[in-house]
Amino acid sequence: MGGAMKPEPAVSDPLPRPHGELSTASISHISQLAVDVWEDAATVTRYQRGQATREILQYLSTHPGQTWQERWDASPLGQGLIKASELGARRTTGVAVTPGVRTLFCLRVVQPSMFTFRRNQLNNFTPLFVTAQNDPLLTRFEEHVAAQGLRHKHEREAVLDMCTLLTYQGVALADVTPASILQYAHDNRAARCRLQPGQPQANRLYGHGMWTALIDMGQFPPSTPTTMRAAMMRGQRTIEELVGQYGVRDQAVRRLLVDYISRRRADLDYSSLKQLALLLVKHFWVGIEELNPDQQGLQIDPDLYTRWRETIRLKEDGTHRRGQDDIVISVRSFYYDLHTWAADEPERWAPWVAPCPVPPGEFHGLGRRRRKENERTADRTRQRQPLLPILVEHVETRYDQARLLLERADKTADGGEFTHAGTTYRRVISESDQKLLRHGDPVPTRIVNLDSGRLMHIGTEEEAAFWDWAAVETLRHSGVRIEELCELTHLSIRQYQRSNGEVIALLVIAPSKTDRERVIPMSAELFHVIASIIRRHGRRGKPIPLVSRHDPHDKVWSAPMPFLFQRQNGAIGSKIFNPGTIQKMISRRCEDLAEIHPGFRGLKFTPHDFRRIFATELVNSGLPIHIGAALLGHINIQTTRGYVAVFDEDVIRHYQAHLHQRRQQRPNDEYRHASEQEWSDFEEHFDRRKVELGSCGRPYGTPCQHEHACIRCPMLHVNPKMLGRLNELEADLVDRRAQAKAEGWIGEIEGIDLTLTFLRAKRDEAQRRARRPAVDLGIPKPRTTPPTQEIS
Repeated sequence: MGGAMKPEPAVSDPLPRPHGELSTASISHISQLAVDVWEDAATVTRYQRGQATREILQYLSTHPGQTWQERWDASPLGQGLIKASELGARRTTGVAVTPGVRTLFCLRVVQPSMFTFRRNQLNNFTPLFVTAQNDPLLTRFEEHVAAQGLRHKHEREAVLDMCTLLTYQGVALADVTPASILQYAHDNRAARCRLQPGQPQANRLYGHGMWTALIDMGQFPPSTPTTMRAAMMRGQRTIEELVGQYGVRDQAVRRLLVDYISRRRADLDYSSLKQLALLLVKHFWVGIEELNPDQQGLQIDPDLYTRWRETIRLKEDGTHRRGQDDIVISVRSFYYDLHTWAADEPERWAPWVAPCPVPPGEFHGLGRRRRKENERTADRTRQRQPLLPILVEHVETRYDQARLLLERADKTADGGEFTHAGTTYRRVISESDQKLLRHGDPVPTRIVNLDSGRLMHIGTEEEAAFWDWAAVETLRHSGVRIEELCELTHLSIRQYQRSNGEVIALLVIAPSKTDRERVIPMSAELFHVIASIIRRHGRRGKPIPLVSRHDPHDKVWSAPMPFLFQRQNGAIGSKIFNPGTIQKMISRRCEDLAEIHPGFRGLKFTPHDFRRIFATELVNSGLPIHIGAALLGHINIQTTRGYVAVFDEDVIRHYQAHLHQRRQQRPNDEYRHASEQEWSDFEEHFDRRKVELGSCGRPYGTPCQHEHACIRCPMLHVNPKMLGRLNELEADLVDRRAQAKAEGWIGEIEGIDLTLTFLRAKRDEAQRRARRPAVDLGIPKPRTTPPTQEIS
């Protein structure tokens, strides 16, 4: 429980004065300090710094005030109206006054605002400030930042953030608190947004690096969140806060609503509890009070109920509200629960018992409305199902092109040119990149398209293309919910080893919506995607980072775990993909396709669309629907029926008839554990599915229903190694078609054409799979002891 940490500036008592009290010191004394404090600098530089300090102090002396701080605050420079560079430069006065401003900050003569500090470009500020403070704690802070293993750029950024905080808040490092870092992050963002309006980079929150370093130093209490992001996240609200945020006028009713929701809390998770408060408090009772401010108690007149019922038909933006039935159901449950509880605890609930205002005929047509909603969802799935292969091909092609282009670019020296896919590129390494390379930092690979002149950050583009491909492929091959996708970890991958040594890969789905863990077998395609993600994380020889994930629904943080869908994000470290990010990734790919494919215009793919298409393809390919329900994690088989977009009634009817027939034929004593021989027969089924061109995907215990016409069979999975054999079969079919055409065998031609269509489609699918680079995870050798099933 609890809200986000409140930002507050740090307070120092006494104020840090490393060179004594200088608020009323003379110009000559401060100018001499500007020369003497930094003794390692060249004589000319020290003299110029002293002269610049004298110039800026003379400027401030022309403004009212008894101290230098008062004069600074009264000046246009201190108010941020002008830059220090506008007062004078070597081209005009022979003296640049900006180093003088920097000196006043380092010596603690004046304390600037964040906006004033950011407006002036203070080169080399960090080392000069650290030297001037002579603070051992600040030196130790630099050492801890260096030990974090950040890139050199982010190390410098973290130390600069700390020096900036100490300067504008006027404190020493020992006075810095977690709340003061949050204050710095917000003030810094506000100043940057004023100076760089419209720039996305300006809206960043800085300070993550120094937060982590101070945690490592033990500078903060043990209860402090380990990351700045965690400190800014609001935790779970109390029930009093959930009810109180909507402003109920009648305090007696407010207490009743708090007691009612508290009673329901044992049966609901936090997300459902928050939804109940929204429906019952905001949409119902607050709406009643707006229509009738004098309402007393829960007894509501039919006329008032009718007027309230009209208000919930539309949302605040004027659009139709689809969830109005949910509001009415929660209201009816509220009144009926009070009736039931009053019988057991009359002293607590009986005074609030009132007739339920929802009339008996209110839900007339509810079934029809829900059928309409199911039909709308099914139609949505039918629209997207034929477009899914186009989206898959797009993300695969984009990733393949970016990956191959990056490989060519990495092998090319600076300034070298190379040609890829008919386009000529030049490798570019900028001066800033050279500086990063000298510090041992990796730099993004940049190339210039010589045909268009476009500068490409191909390393960044390849990273984005990979995660687009990984998200789409994982969603469509597993059917997991988006929350479950984000929660996949390295620990989710298990294996089952058969007696013949064959390893079957399993994917463990953590409990989410139904609080039930489930295990799904991974297809070759899904295993390849998961293996590719693991290989990408381990390409630098390090294990997958342990990161905590924030659950946006339950408002809690997980334990640090090796999540698969995470990537590096500057000084923040590894950051886990959230559902909104994955939705944006898919939407961007659909927008790209809309420019070349009319079917994607105005169409939006969501992660749940992949789940519905997955369920539809499972059931309509012959898989029993109860098995599909288990794979999808549905407790009720009717939920799975709602996911099946086409032929669902036909599948259910045949399946129910099959179950009835089996129950009539098999006695009860046959429902027992499988014997060793039966289990061996089951394992051998997978060996019997191996055919010349690959493997057959027919269900267990079923014979071939297509008379071994494998080319036409949808169950055939072609091995990419057999592409040459497919070409031979195609050539033979073409020759046979030419002979049939010469002889006038019309029926033979139609059959050959149909076979050619299936053959070419399977060849395209096999070629697509062959383009995926092989991933070797180093699977362990078969065990010497009998294998056991790791997951039940």
